[in-house]
Amino acid sequence: MNDDDRSPVRLRRRCFLRSALVAAALPLLPARAEQGGLRVGLTPVFLDDQMSFLTRWRVWLERRLKRSVVFVQRGSYREVMDLIRGGKLDFAWICGYPYVRYRHDLRLVAVPVWRGRPYYQSYLIVPADDRKTGSLADLRGKVFAYSDPDSNSGFLYPQYRLASQGENPTTFFSRSFFTWAHRKVVEAVGVGLADGGAVDGYVWDTLAEFHPGLTSATRIIERSPDFGHTPFVARRDIPAAEMRQFRGALLDMPADPEGAQLLRLLSLDGFVAGQPALFDGIARMAMRVGKV
Repeated sequence: MNDDDRSPVRLRRRCFLRSALVAAALPLLPARAEQGGLRVGLTPVFLDDQMSFLTRWRVWLERRLKRSVVFVQRGSYREVMDLIRGGKLDFAWICGYPYVRYRHDLRLVAVPVWRGRPYYQSYLIVPADDRKTGSLADLRGKVFAYSDPDSNSGFLYPQYRLASQGENPTTFFSRSFFTWAHRKVVEAVGVGLADGGAVDGYVWDTLAEFHPGLTSATRIIERSPDFGHTPFVARRDIPAAEMRQFRGALLDMPADPEGAQLLRLLSLDGFVAGQPALFDGIARMAMRVGKV
């Protein structure tokens, strides 16, 4: 190994790539539940001990709903959307962007409340030691990290920003890639694998609280307007009683000691029923860039 191979940047890049490969190899939760059980779809979350958390949440939901629950985890929003639109899931925690694209196939169940409001933002980030980049325009010809092609904060917003400036999003960057998780966008930018990236502000701020070493390697250059937070949805033909029961469990989490503890691990205040109008801003962006 030469000195260049041992450089801090190269070592950090190798660690990022190794962790990405490990994450890709993690077992995904099943797409089938036992008879009578509820199937709830999720994409990867940012928790370190994710499996332990999901076990606790499943047990809590089963106690409240008095029936079995299976979390079905997939690596992208598209996979989760295919499952719920195909009737293989009952509920799913998704992003506002796929919700506005397929709202006629879904029912809105609940929206997270973060810092007292059912909103979040997209953050555009660059490496912390890059003091020259001050805006998205400065990233022309650079390498950019997106989270997921069906993510509002991690894909749609930067695409909209570029289109609004008269730029072609497909040619503006020299190269772009998907990390398939917001935390991985932060890591990719932090280790210099990308010159910039788009990330869920709720995830970035939560990582800053619990893992400041990750976010301190990045710097925010832009915050988007407020968008409706990532919603829980149900398949269109969900029975009304199941809809009420599941929504009620989510809305009642703050009043239950174990539910409140689970919310703290998610850095959320709770959930509200929410209204489709919360996502009108996302719908307008999607129309602008031809993504609906």
